[in-house]
Amino acid sequence: MYKHILVPVDLNDETSWQKPLPTALEMCRAFGATLHLMTVIPEIGLQTAVAQYFPSNYEEEIRRQVHDDLHAFSIHHVPAGTKVQHIIAYGKIYKEILDAARQVKADLIIMGAHHPELEDYLLGPNAARVVRHAGCSVMVVRE
Repeated sequence: MYKHILVPVDLNDETSWQKPLPTALEMCRAFGATLHLMTVIPEIGLQTAVAQYFPSNYEEEIRRQVHDDLHAFSIHHVPAGTKVQHIIAYGKIYKEILDAARQVKADLIIMGAHHPELEDYLLGPNAARVVRHAGCSVMVVRE
């Protein structure tokens, strides 16, 4: 049924993957699907005056560290034998998730969502934006 399952994770927030990842791994086993494990480096506006306070190779260093961290995460949390692809993106979180889903031809996105607060109803969290705009099924797993 599913061949490509995309799971976005925030490496600094255990609740982003604590329930979605086991769900995705179970589905990968059941369907023989590939797990596309993704993390997004959010934009921090280095094009502004803030840029002068960062070293010139800041983005490159961050990408290298995130690459290492995502692979270490995978070693510790994804069982051997699972087909896994690592994706690192830079930009707006929901947009990068949607772009990655299109690129890998995901049939399913499994992601976590916190319990909504008032500002989430007004602005819309990343999960809500992904659900509204994804071209595939989305499973939102509550913490």
